[in-house]
Amino acid sequence: MAANASNSTGPAAGAVSLPLERAAIKTAAPERRVMLGLARAGNRIVAVGERGLVVLSDDDGKSWRQASVPVSLTLTAVNFVNEKMGWATGHAGVVLHTSDGGETWKRQLDGAKVIALLQSASGNGVDPAVVNQFAADGPDKPFLDLIFFNERRGIVVGAYGLALRTEDGGQSWQPIMDRIANPKGLHLYAVKASNDAIWLAGEQGLLARSSDGGKTFAAVETPYRGSFFALAPLADGGVLAGGLKGNAFRLSVGTPQPERTEGLFPVSVSAMTPLQSGGIMLANQAGQLFASADNGRSVRPFAPQGGPPLAAIVQAADGSMIGAGVRGLVSFPMQAKGAAGATK
Repeated sequence: MAANASNSTGPAAGAVSLPLERAAIKTAAPERRVMLGLARAGNRIVAVGERGLVVLSDDDGKSWRQASVPVSLTLTAVNFVNEKMGWATGHAGVVLHTSDGGETWKRQLDGAKVIALLQSASGNGVDPAVVNQFAADGPDKPFLDLIFFNERRGIVVGAYGLALRTEDGGQSWQPIMDRIANPKGLHLYAVKASNDAIWLAGEQGLLARSSDGGKTFAAVETPYRGSFFALAPLADGGVLAGGLKGNAFRLSVGTPQPERTEGLFPVSVSAMTPLQSGGIMLANQAGQLFASADNGRSVRPFAPQGGPPLAAIVQAADGSMIGAGVRGLVSFPMQAKGAAGATK
């Protein structure tokens, strides 16, 4: 890395240094704290959230225990490629890695290192003005989502268009903002793979797709200009994209025009996950769940009663749904009626 991370002396540098160096504190009932990300590591469920909390469940969400984490910053997303190898993103440009199924974590990246990487790439693909702005603001910018394709290749995305990739499991990182059709530097909220395509979603209707393994991302037009917060892969290599006010669109490789998903309530879609049945489950800011059994063309209510806003959902090995949000983790049994609605 050509630039020195100590060059990052913006106003946010001091604000993030303590929680960056301080391990997450052991907490009573950590599953009741704010949780923002969920993933499966084999049959284990891993959840991440505020103040560096990582909690694990080996009984489909019936009980939880806290893992050892070296930072006390908010963690935003988590992804596993198998039952052992996983990564998590968070505030202040943090990327964490685990090789033991989430039991322990090591820091691979942080905001100061991100700025140093941007400075070393300045003028060589990355706009110097963008680099200077990141450096002036300080190392506080969060990563908001990530995807790893295997134990070596991964992409992390976040605020103000931040996007980096690794080809060695997170030992080194390269900025890729210059490869994404995002001239305004809009926030990138989600990244997902669908067959051979990689998709990005962000604010102001931003959708982008890569068909060359992440070397370039071309803009994908939709009739919607509100933010997209969530993506779910479709069987044909397309995605389902969900955003503000219950707007969701099915973008199929074989269909030239986006198709609006029918049946959602006018509440922002905040999370999606594929189901074991081949369907898709969607969650919204009213804590409601909707299931699609037709590849995203329509949904039907699965848990319409609502509750606290949900930031992430995942299906447990027993078929139940686990949700993460401002009041912690909640389980939704996959009842017979609901399960049928998700598979027919």
